[in-house]
Amino acid sequence: MIEILVVDDHALIRNGLKMLLEDNPDFHIKGEAENGMQAIDMVRKQHYDLVLLDIGLADKHGIEVLKQLKTEHPDIKIIVLSMYPEDQYGVRALKAGAMGYINKQSAPEKLVSAISQVIEGKKYISAPLAEQLLSNLIGDSPDMMHQSLSNREYQTLCLMASGKSLTDISGIMLLSPKTVSVYRARMMEKMGFKNNAEAVHYAIAHNLVETKS
Repeated sequence: MIEILVVDDHALIRNGLKMLLEDNPDFHIKGEAENGMQAIDMVRKQHYDLVLLDIGLADKHGIEVLKQLKTEHPDIKIIVLSMYPEDQYGVRALKAGAMGYINKQSAPEKLVSAISQVIEGKKYISAPLAEQLLSNLIGDSPDMMHQSLSNREYQTLCLMASGKSLTDISGIMLLSPKTVSVYRARMMEKMGFKNNAEAVHYAIAHNLVETKS
């Protein structure tokens, strides 16, 4: 029996995943977490074979949760499940330690296949993500400035574009407003933005803002 922790801030999505996966007798949803810190605490207290992790959590960015889980539990298997398309966060997730990345709009059978593959110790690479990895490898990917940003700088850009204030961002990232301001300044300098409006326009134009219902 594969014991799974589902981490998503929407109860409807958690319930839907539970209904989908428990149709398979090999899968058991052992736990559910609605935010990043709860997930980290649950993994500290109990064993899970696999974590299904959303990126757009309310308290802590999914990539940061992923990195912390892998630091504390190097052998844990994690699949990132998100509304973001693969070309926005897929490569970052794999670099941070995820064994798979799936867009929430993917067919249900792809998730089942991904879990089975990851449990066997293999990475799950979807077709769009494979194309992105290949493009990066051969230097044929579009010249997107945000690819040069660190995870913190990238997160700051995305949160700014979603309408979050400096105070909101510091709360979500669990950093002081001063530290967030440093990441914002670095991001603005790297991207060549003169003001917040340019940053927001770029993020929207490149589909960096997650739309959640």
